[in-house]
Amino acid sequence: MLSSIIDAFKVPELRKKILFTLGILALYRFGAYIPVPGIPFNEFANSFSNSGVSMTMLDLFTGGALSHFSVFSLGIMPYITASIIMQLMQGVIPAVGRWAKEGETGRRKITQVTRYLTLGLGLINAIGYLLLFKSSAYGVVFTDQVPEVLTDIIVVFTLVAGTAFIMWMGELITQRGIGNGMSLIIFVSIVSRVPAAIFSSVNLQADFGMGIAITVLILIVVLACIPAIIFIERAQRRIPVNYAKRVQGRKMMGGQSTYIPLKVNAAGVIPIIFASCIIYFPAQLAALFNVGWLTAFADAVSTGWLNWILTVLLIVFFAYFYTSMVFNPEDTSDNLRKQGGFIPGVRPGSATVTYIKNVIHRVTLPGGIFIACIAVIPTIIFYFSGNQLIQAFGGTSILIMIGVALDTMSKVESQLKMHNYDGFFK
Repeated sequence: MLSSIIDAFKVPELRKKILFTLGILALYRFGAYIPVPGIPFNEFANSFSNSGVSMTMLDLFTGGALSHFSVFSLGIMPYITASIIMQLMQGVIPAVGRWAKEGETGRRKITQVTRYLTLGLGLINAIGYLLLFKSSAYGVVFTDQVPEVLTDIIVVFTLVAGTAFIMWMGELITQRGIGNGMSLIIFVSIVSRVPAAIFSSVNLQADFGMGIAITVLILIVVLACIPAIIFIERAQRRIPVNYAKRVQGRKMMGGQSTYIPLKVNAAGVIPIIFASCIIYFPAQLAALFNVGWLTAFADAVSTGWLNWILTVLLIVFFAYFYTSMVFNPEDTSDNLRKQGGFIPGVRPGSATVTYIKNVIHRVTLPGGIFIACIAVIPTIIFYFSGNQLIQAFGGTSILIMIGVALDTMSKVESQLKMHNYDGFFK
């Protein structure tokens, strides 16, 4: 691992990408601590510490930016919500579905609409947070030296601009850095909360020695779970494929055997991120409307048995949904037929399509259930223990961290192999 990192910095092009990515992520963390203009910082921090569970979870995904009412308070959630909407629209609106099949041109159209939708959702969230934090629950009072309307406009504009800036930084990382920018921003937001969670876990018990022992035990369990998660993340179901021999000119073509790799968890961390976004969407609505029953509902779906059931169902659903979006059995069968390939014992055409669909369904279900269990079980333990380290290292957090880390390492490894260096995975 260390030698691979050293090798990565020996390649000038790769070194620039890594340093560029780290610089953008450092800028993001810096912005998470810059409060919006006019906010009474200390008073707001004290009132936020008594907020509900739903707001605490939203703060986790912003890396603490929300609890500071910083320029990045909205975090990456508006962009994720916009991405989910655009993914769903591909199966509902024919024009969007055609864009998805048009290659680079279509992807640019989808990206452009996603950006505008992100700004619209950011505007709604910004107004909602402003109204919530000015309510009696938080009691934020701005200075009377500036007209209140002008202050409100400045706050909303700053929050929306912060969302646009995060979206821009994420796209910059994807284009000019290493890895998926949006995923890395979520990764950094979660990791940034770990040191404070460790400190809180140590001091949770009255006995300092017992607090250290429990914290060490949690870290050992987390480390023990990592290999199992990596195993599932990289596990594959390989469908064998044979190619018939054919004569092309004077050459004999085909005749070799290969396979179609189907990952057990083909969707990666997307089901976790999408499910989390939907589950905490009521919390965003509660922030917008500040209605008592809506706030109670948001807290109910953010923790407890209702949250656990919804999390499992949504993760399994999005595992199937996203896998169907990225892997099309009809296209695979058609490509095999054109190239003279076939699955042994399966007739070409509709029989091949049915066979591949059945394999995908059988493989995706255990993968979805596994990541759902990893996501929910730590949440249940945290519900009864109240240990912040379990929340910071909870199933959702650790799956996102491992998934993003593996994806980033794979991209670095591919760059290293282009320059004849060994990668991380040996």
